Amino acid sequence: MSWFSWLSTLWPSSVPSLLLVWLVGRQLGLRVGLQVVQTVTCSQWGTPSDQGLFQDGDIVIGGLFNIYNMPPTIDHDFSQLPHYKSCTGLEDTPLQYVYAMVFALEEINHSTMLLPGVKLGYHIYDSCAFPLWAVQAALSLVGGNSSSCNSAALPDDSAGYGEEAGEGRGALPVPLIIGGDSSVTAQILSKILGPLSMSYAASCSCLSDRLEFPNFFRTIPSDFYQARAIAQLVIQFNWTWIGAVVTNNNYGLSAIKIFQEEIEGAGVCLQFVETLNREDIVSEVRRAALTIQASTARVILVFTWYTGLRELFLQLDKINVTDRQFLASEAWSTSGDLLQNPVTSKVANGVLGVAIRSSTIPGFEHFLRNLNPSHRPNDKFLREFWQKVFGCSPGPTNFSSYASSPPSLANGSPQQASLPLCNGTESLKGAQHPFTETSELRVTYNVYLAVYAAAHALHNLLSCPNRDSPPGNNLICSLPKHIKPIELIQYLSNLNFTTPQGEGFYFQGADIPAKYDLVNWQKTPEGSLKLVLVGHVDGFDIHLNESAIQWSSGSNQVPVSVCSESCPPGTRMANRKGEPVCCFDCIPCAEGEISNKTGSPHCERCPSEFWSNANRTACIPRQLDFLSFNETLGITLTTAAVFGAMLTTAVFVVFLYYRQTPMVRANNSELSFLLLLSLKLCFLCSLVFIGRPSVWSCRFQQAAFGISFVLCVSCLQVKTIVVLAAFRSARPGAEAFIRWFGPGQQRGSVCILTCIQIIICSTWLSLSPPVLQRDLGFQGSKVTLECAMASVVGFSLVLGYIGLLSCSCLLLAFLARKLPDNFNEAKLITFSMLIFCAVWVAFVPAYVSSPGKYTVAVEIFAILASSYGLLFCIFTPKCFIILLRPEKNTKKHLMAK
Repeated sequence: MSWFSWLSTLWPSSVPSLLLVWLVGRQLGLRVGLQVVQTVTCSQWGTPSDQGLFQDGDIVIGGLFNIYNMPPTIDHDFSQLPHYKSCTGLEDTPLQYVYAMVFALEEINHSTMLLPGVKLGYHIYDSCAFPLWAVQAALSLVGGNSSSCNSAALPDDSAGYGEEAGEGRGALPVPLIIGGDSSVTAQILSKILGPLSMSYAASCSCLSDRLEFPNFFRTIPSDFYQARAIAQLVIQFNWTWIGAVVTNNNYGLSAIKIFQEEIEGAGVCLQFVETLNREDIVSEVRRAALTIQASTARVILVFTWYTGLRELFLQLDKINVTDRQFLASEAWSTSGDLLQNPVTSKVANGVLGVAIRSSTIPGFEHFLRNLNPSHRPNDKFLREFWQKVFGCSPGPTNFSSYASSPPSLANGSPQQASLPLCNGTESLKGAQHPFTETSELRVTYNVYLAVYAAAHALHNLLSCPNRDSPPGNNLICSLPKHIKPIELIQYLSNLNFTTPQGEGFYFQGADIPAKYDLVNWQKTPEGSLKLVLVGHVDGFDIHLNESAIQWSSGSNQVPVSVCSESCPPGTRMANRKGEPVCCFDCIPCAEGEISNKTGSPHCERCPSEFWSNANRTACIPRQLDFLSFNETLGITLTTAAVFGAMLTTAVFVVFLYYRQTPMVRANNSELSFLLLLSLKLCFLCSLVFIGRPSVWSCRFQQAAFGISFVLCVSCLQVKTIVVLAAFRSARPGAEAFIRWFGPGQQRGSVCILTCIQIIICSTWLSLSPPVLQRDLGFQGSKVTLECAMASVVGFSLVLGYIGLLSCSCLLLAFLARKLPDNFNEAKLITFSMLIFCAVWVAFVPAYVSSPGKYTVAVEIFAILASSYGLLFCIFTPKCFIILLRPEKNTKKHLMAK
């Protein structure tokens, strides 16, 4: 097992103790391996003196920057002290951060208002984007960096950080470190160092915890705000199916956690979350690229450092994945290296990202363009940058080691060792290079702010207007050579000043108020990418110009990224079993329910007076439904009723015309005419049930029906009694009954029987008449306008009385059916009453079970069927003889047996 692997298994839980052991060993001159070996001169992991930029002063501020991006290799030979090889890959942008710190410090040193009489120095180290290297450099800043083991000691709380701890460059410990640039490094430094650390790029929300990181400040907003802003953008653009690629550290993991908390309940799902480990970045991004290729998500959120993005975009280009819309975190949304990469323009066109707010620093561009190795002979970083830009080697430096060992090159390439010497005319004044681009400074401006924040805190600490105040005063005072880091915390926490740019600056705990730019990567006519400002974020508020955004497709049309297309109006979402909530099917709304917006999770039921339209998108008033004269059923029943009435009238005319014939006279012509009149009323009363019901029609129709049929059945009953009495005249007393039951008594009997029904109907209609109501329960989109029986008892009495008369008439007719006569009317009445009773017995269940207007149709059908049955059974044989067999219309024929 390698030394580095063993150390990685203990990181970060054992890092403080390991580093302490190492540091003590360094100070005591020990070499650490499998065993303690010989004591020689002090040794460290690498030599920070060769990787730093130094300027002494009354107060020295430390700086940690990722000037190189390729971590050093590690010697795994346990017989030797572990040490770092060369760190390569000089970065232009972090180098700009270094000189922003230098420029700010020089600006402050020349100021007569800020820290007058106090000179600020700096000790700047390269952390090489590697936490262990950053810790080693930070410990050198804390304890000093003397070449003698006895010249520096570990600092303690009682030591004055301004006192010289020994001779040589870096002997003075620093009260404050500006760095590190990553959240991981910032956490480690805050945990193990006594001095304050003020980061310009560590944005993990975890660092806002003042209990855990009381000595940490930063000039970049917490990731909480940018993660929330990106979540709001995702929700705003209706992206419900997205993927995420995050770096496998607190920066990426905490940001994606906040993002997931913000989208919870908003219908947004993460199809995948790929994590990238920097130690094996090539294989990691290859796996992430294949995941992106296989996914159906068209929007990819990326929380990682820009150096990892270069490899990811390269892998995506190799597998031809160029149709994804990327959402960028501030770590790479403004990366000039990515914007200028030709691969990026093919893979990542249209990137929408959150960026650190931009600003300008007056005089900074002039400062950068006037940098020259000849003016800074000890600046190793500037020498390597000069080699990289101009392809030549500057003249010799004042490094003590330079004569015997040339400086390492930016990319570690041995070919550059033989670069020609520069002729001295090289200059950055006219060069077009990202290093000198200062129109939109972001992280660089954060470094600048961090230096000014430190300077103002030191100024307040050293000014101490109440130095002679009583001991009970809470104000802490100090001198330049006796500044302790703990003293700065109070002043930084209460800091409130105006920057040279005229902006107010203060801390909220460890953070500054959240302000971001929203940027968009857009293609230029030449095919390259440019950065376009499309909005900004102020705390929780987002201001976005959507029309200015150019998406990955190259158009202004917002891309779609969903697992399932949004359900159109008229349907609802139904989740698929075992799949995320963003994956669903669209189910049409049921009748009476609607969904009037896209992506509705459920359908809403319409109010009782309304019903859904055909598309299930709106509730419309229900149509009134009743048995109308205009519809087919109404026309059919009306025709049948009118035809029955006309047919009855025709029979009436025939009987009237042949009233003197034996056929008419023998059948009690007066009762026959009254029967025909009642049948006509029965046919016509059915018309009262057709058409739009009203309060009066509801009352009249049932009364007309009940009275008409009682009149009809009463006539038949009296006729049956007369027939029965006439043929039983031979029995004793029958003749007297016939004389007594004459025409007047017959008319009176019909009248009495009918009046009983009239009394029943009058009582019913006066106490609890039928009412007009709307039936909402069955017809769906229609409201049935109907006459509801307020009193079932009243309607039952009407029908019951008709049934009683019908049954008694049927019984009497049945008894008289075999009386000796050639034309026995009792037979006709028997058949007619059988049909009548059968119709009304079937009517009751049909009436009860029929819905809506069909209830009325059933009653009309029963009226017409029974009326036609009576008409045809009783009068058809008589009309046949009268009209077609007149020779049989004689008394002899009728009386013959």
